[in-house]
Amino acid sequence: MNTAKHHQIWQRREDQDGLVWLALDVPDSATNTLTTDVLDALEQRISELESIPAKGLVLYSAKDNGFIAGADINVFRETHTEDELFSLIRQVQQLFNRIEALPFPTLAMIHGFCLGGGLELALACDYRIAADDDNTRIGLPEVRLGIHPGYGGSVRLIEKLGVMSAMPLMLSGRLLSGRSAAKAGVIDEAVSIRQLRRAAKDRLLNRPTKQRPPRWQALLNTALLRPAVAFLLRRETAKRAQIEHYPAPFALIDVWKNQPSLREDYFAAEARSVAQLLLSDGAQNLVRLFFLRQRLKGLGKLKTPPVTHVHVIGAGVMGGDIAAWCALQGLRVTLQDQTAHQLAPAIKRAQILFKKTLKLPHKVQAAMDRLIPDAEGLGVKQADVVIEAIFENLEAKQSLYQRLEPQLRPDTLLATNTSSIALETLATCLENPERLVGLHFFNPVSKMQLVEVVNGKATAAEWRDRAMAFVVQIDRLPLTVKSAPGFLINRILMPYLLEAVTLAQEGVALERIDKAAKDYGMPMGPIELADTVGLDICQSVADILAGELGLEVPPLLAQLLEQGRLGKKSGHGFYRYDKQNKTIRHRSGSGNTLSSEQIQYRLMLRMFNECAACLNDGIVSDAELLDAGMVFGSGFAPFRGGPVHAMQSKGIADCTEQLKQFSHQYGERFLPHPGWRALS
Repeated sequence: MNTAKHHQIWQRREDQDGLVWLALDVPDSATNTLTTDVLDALEQRISELESIPAKGLVLYSAKDNGFIAGADINVFRETHTEDELFSLIRQVQQLFNRIEALPFPTLAMIHGFCLGGGLELALACDYRIAADDDNTRIGLPEVRLGIHPGYGGSVRLIEKLGVMSAMPLMLSGRLLSGRSAAKAGVIDEAVSIRQLRRAAKDRLLNRPTKQRPPRWQALLNTALLRPAVAFLLRRETAKRAQIEHYPAPFALIDVWKNQPSLREDYFAAEARSVAQLLLSDGAQNLVRLFFLRQRLKGLGKLKTPPVTHVHVIGAGVMGGDIAAWCALQGLRVTLQDQTAHQLAPAIKRAQILFKKTLKLPHKVQAAMDRLIPDAEGLGVKQADVVIEAIFENLEAKQSLYQRLEPQLRPDTLLATNTSSIALETLATCLENPERLVGLHFFNPVSKMQLVEVVNGKATAAEWRDRAMAFVVQIDRLPLTVKSAPGFLINRILMPYLLEAVTLAQEGVALERIDKAAKDYGMPMGPIELADTVGLDICQSVADILAGELGLEVPPLLAQLLEQGRLGKKSGHGFYRYDKQNKTIRHRSGSGNTLSSEQIQYRLMLRMFNECAACLNDGIVSDAELLDAGMVFGSGFAPFRGGPVHAMQSKGIADCTEQLKQFSHQYGERFLPHPGWRALS
């Protein structure tokens, strides 16, 4: 790249006090990332400053959305050997070391996001300040990609904070606001965005003493104590992640525990560890999911009018939590149910969410002010989006639509959160059926990222596009699915859940069923999932899908419901629960000795078989979208890259052969679906 292009990427300005201001502005990109060109251009600028020193240096972003989003993830998809990756990482480390060694003070001035490699660059500076506003997000989220910081970030963050403060941030990948980052010591100061430049100049000219961790933190970093601290860190990490599935956090702990005495060798050990992790299947699958997430976001980046007012009808768990989430994202929300008494629990849950998320009382109050109880439904006429989230009953929903439709503005989107009723059936009562779109959220709304945007035969593209854009606006991932029984996620999960119930009916211990699924990488076992969703809801959805898809519903489910055992919400389902929803008594099973591997195969092959059926039926347009949907909508083991990817990794022929064997042993439900042929 020529010098002129380099200077375009890092734009230099020198002020009257002799401070140099380098603004990063990656051409033809909405976001700054540490591409090869960006790093080459930075190296040239640093060479200039090494030759002709300045009074001080400020690194900042010329883009409105943030400082630096991290390394260029595309590099991780390219084919490299371990030594090639190690060399690439070391080159960046050495550049950051040169910034750290400059003979004048340096400062990173942060607004918006400062993530991964962006924060590692900032840590190489003497000082860091950030904007104290809602858009600032600072952190080292590399573990989400199956790696850990590699550009010197783990070394420097531990030096600055101490191991017991730095490790939890890196092991969790947690992102901090500007104020939280200052409190944690990751940055030196959080100020209002209009004061950033003044604060940066003052800090460089006055050169205050750099912060150091407490002495007790330094003691923990001695060779004598590191093994004991590492043991504690590994034990806590193992409560959240299995080393065989997610090795990166454990590798980070080991790099710290075994750190060489020379700092430069410590950097090299960090780089070697990341190079090794990048070549693992888990990291490659997590990187793949990063791009699938970007693809889903891109589906909703459409030029449609922004939504300012949402009206939600139905203040149950789903409707109330959808309303709370929309208010949390800054929208005005009116929430309707039949009485104020029915609205009260939803408002209480919303307040808990706002306090947990926003923390500051004035922000919590602002969110509460945006969430308006509306028993009379006065918000319908003003809303940009109306979401129906009442119970799953065709007649009740259609009766509501007939009352709603005359009140809607011509440009108001009408959406349903139905989980099982076809849009074609729901829309028969509407004068304008093309307006109805499904917006199927998942429970819990504040954690599950996916929203199925259900496209009925009559749904017009204009309304579907508006629904997709709305989902992105509220910071969720939209996935277009065809209107069909169970749509995508519920349809795939139901055979998996029913097989778990069948296993329980056969006498397999509940704990063994759940453990087999969690050992595979599922976030919770299917029995616990059924109790969490509610056995009444499972039965209702299963009955609907059974008629449409020919599923067998095990009698055990109905037997538990006859006993009033609804799951966690009644304190007793398959498991019994205390007031904190913790399991207090398990059903032991009758001694069925089926192996863990057989349990796992039966569960996962039922799911895989339904994935093949969904692709065959065109529920989503391609296998990658199915994988994205299942990971972000059901929590399917992310490190496996999605169920279709897992099927292909195991081998399509092996999967279908095992299905055939099970069909002879357990019945026709295991017969391979014809859709497998397209995957071969």
